[in-house]
Amino acid sequence: MGSAVITARAAATFEPVGRSVATARAFVRDTLQGWGYNDVVDDAVVLTSELVTNAVIHAGTAADVLCLRSEDGVRVEVADHYPEREVPLQSTGLDFGSPDRENGRGLLLCAALAARWGVEYTPTRKHVWFQLDLPERPVGIRSAGPLLPTALLPVADQRVRVAVVQIDHSGSIAAWNDDAAFLFGHAADQVAGKQLTDFVAWPHTPGTNTGIADALRLSRWEGSYGIRCADGRTVPVYASHLRVRDTDGEPSTVCLLVRDHERAVLQSPVRAPVSDASAESRTTDPFEVFIGSPAPDDLDGLLQRTVERARDMLDADAAFLLLATDDETELEVRATTGLPSARQRFARVPVEAGTGRYGSARMPAVHEDLTAVPGAVPLLTGTGMRSVVTVPLKVEGRLTGSLGVAAEAPGRYSNEEALRLQFAADRIALAVESARLGELERLRRGSLSFLVEASDLLAGTLDRDQTLALMAQMTVPTLATWCAVYTIADQSSDPYLSYVLHEDEDLIDGLKALLSKIAPPDPVPTPGARIWAAPSEAGHRAALSTSTRSLDHDAPLSMSTATRTILATAQAVGGETVVLPLVARNRVIGMLTLGKPSDDHFRQEILELAEDLSRRAALALDNARLYSERMAISQSLQRSLLPPGLPDVPNVEIEVIYRAAGEGNEVGGDFYDVFPIRDGAYGFAIGDVCGTGPEAAAVTGLARHALRLLAREGFPGPAVLERLNAAILDEGARSRFLTLLYGELWPQQDGSALLKVVCAGHPLPLRLRQDGTVEPAAEPQPLLGVLDDLELYEQEVTLDPGDVLLCVTDGVTERREGTRMLGDDGLADVLSTCTGLTAGAVAARILRAVERFAAEPASDDMAILAMRVPEPPLA
Repeated sequence: MGSAVITARAAATFEPVGRSVATARAFVRDTLQGWGYNDVVDDAVVLTSELVTNAVIHAGTAADVLCLRSEDGVRVEVADHYPEREVPLQSTGLDFGSPDRENGRGLLLCAALAARWGVEYTPTRKHVWFQLDLPERPVGIRSAGPLLPTALLPVADQRVRVAVVQIDHSGSIAAWNDDAAFLFGHAADQVAGKQLTDFVAWPHTPGTNTGIADALRLSRWEGSYGIRCADGRTVPVYASHLRVRDTDGEPSTVCLLVRDHERAVLQSPVRAPVSDASAESRTTDPFEVFIGSPAPDDLDGLLQRTVERARDMLDADAAFLLLATDDETELEVRATTGLPSARQRFARVPVEAGTGRYGSARMPAVHEDLTAVPGAVPLLTGTGMRSVVTVPLKVEGRLTGSLGVAAEAPGRYSNEEALRLQFAADRIALAVESARLGELERLRRGSLSFLVEASDLLAGTLDRDQTLALMAQMTVPTLATWCAVYTIADQSSDPYLSYVLHEDEDLIDGLKALLSKIAPPDPVPTPGARIWAAPSEAGHRAALSTSTRSLDHDAPLSMSTATRTILATAQAVGGETVVLPLVARNRVIGMLTLGKPSDDHFRQEILELAEDLSRRAALALDNARLYSERMAISQSLQRSLLPPGLPDVPNVEIEVIYRAAGEGNEVGGDFYDVFPIRDGAYGFAIGDVCGTGPEAAAVTGLARHALRLLAREGFPGPAVLERLNAAILDEGARSRFLTLLYGELWPQQDGSALLKVVCAGHPLPLRLRQDGTVEPAAEPQPLLGVLDDLELYEQEVTLDPGDVLLCVTDGVTERREGTRMLGDDGLADVLSTCTGLTAGAVAARILRAVERFAAEPASDDMAILAMRVPEPPLA
């Protein structure tokens, strides 16, 4: 990190598998959060994700990740181990690629997000690093004042007492000093372990939900509240909170408290603008005069402080602040006081004049009585407010928002109040716009990180049901309170409700029942979110019907479980509901429905993020559909290539075990068959076609059906295989060579069985005698599908009572563990231990031995055919 002193480091290595990308992101996130670098976590996670993806997915090697901490920032290094790499030559321009591509964006993102970055090449290693600097924090003297005569100093008691109270992570009092005991009358042992909220008289502000518990969780807080003393009095105090953590990482909050009239001891002084050293006087910052000190450092806090100060400045009953969209066509409600903020937050109204529109946004406006001009300020409809004054917030002539105050009485405001409010709006407009842009930037970076995680999860599965579940789980509760996914099988099908999720699991069944009773949204391919009012209306009707029915039947005060479920479901869908189309390959394959509880609205940024997610989710869902269809076709075709069942052969036990490798997405490969030829004669075959896929499947089907047809026509074994060989060669370029063991079986009157066997390039059948000896039951001959003229011959084998004939495909004999292979000798050793076992037990023991030979799953199909002549029962 240059000359910077490294104060901490953390390193990890990730294997070249897909899940390593998510693991690397978690490692960097946990490391940086542990160091307290929350300001740069999102950027670091996004960059690490791209660079590790390049290493483990594209380069196919392990990735080394190293995090270095210094006093002014953090550096992350990602290296791969690609054995051969072409070193890029210097050129006149450097092409980072396109941000729309799914890969190769690592360096592009480094250039966009990192303070510094670089790439280093060696013959066996590529090393990419980036550095993220921490935001500048002021150091040194915060403020200083002139020397004053003693008579001008503020008055305090003979001794200024500072109560020091420490609150643990659960909100309980862990420390209470002597000054705290003196000021409030509670001894330390009387308050230890109790909640601070038991003693605090918190000054709640109408329209906000902020409380002392929220203040204790903030990293810093400063303000006033009351402490209930032992004698019943409430003492106003001025408090300064600092959130700290101990060496074990356990958080706690240290609170310094003084009596309110002595707040100068703790209160952060008002900041004055920097002026030239030769200036004779300093002027007060108008922004600080209006907002107060310290100014909130987050947008929501700043907006809430603004509406509260505006309300107090004009002695109003309510105040509100709306922020303009980038195109200045709509205003979004962001902060209110004295109004039902939960009902209005993030609601949007158009700026243009007209009924139901916010016509007074671009200039100061005073409405003496809203009853005379209904709809002039839509935000206040139904609130009981009569008089209102609104002023615009502008930055460099551009509308950025609107600030308004209202009163329940008419005629409260005139142009004079409008001028005062406009003066305040001018003071805060720039700060509000700066905070808004900062919030948008954080949202953008958080959205990018969210989409990276979502894409990784969606790409990790090809299962349709799991994809539907992931879609819902990624939106709830991050983007919405509840979610429903509709799917469309084909263009002639109606949308089908496939998945429902609510952040409260107890409401999922009720929500699913409600949505099942209403018509699904129309599958409109137009991109973007559109409002869907049907769930809210259906919930309202259900709640009204339930309430009316309860009254008609004189229901008791305690509601039934069904009634409570209906009312809770109605509240859950009572807010805004939007529908986003799921479009993949120019076809609407479903709809993603997102909802909020009663009277809640979606932020535009959330809808834009949901639209991005819906595009990725639609493609993942369609890929899962295509994969499922392909796998179903493959499995159906594979089943058609195998016999439906085994015939009952007199005096012979027959058992077959077939195991297909992989997930069933390929057909062809191994096959077997046992079938009657004529009275007293049975044919059996076990074979292996070279390769997989449609060409191999064609040869497999040809072989199985040709064997049955030719054998039943009376051809002997060699003639059957010679004609099959000619048929395979007739396939031309589509032909595949085939190893095949074919035989005919005749049960004998004396309890034995006569077999005539032809082994064409296949692993030799093994015969197990009663004494435990194992020997090949045939000789090797040329395989099929290679030579035009074959001269094959058959060999006779007699199985005495208790003998076993074992036939397998090469998936059994070629089972590997590293450099070891089971082989023919290993198979013979296992078979020698099967004396006295039934045919089913022999096949099962062979399969267990093959599976236990290696830890990894089998990579080739396996077929095991065991035939045994049972011993005669004892007399």
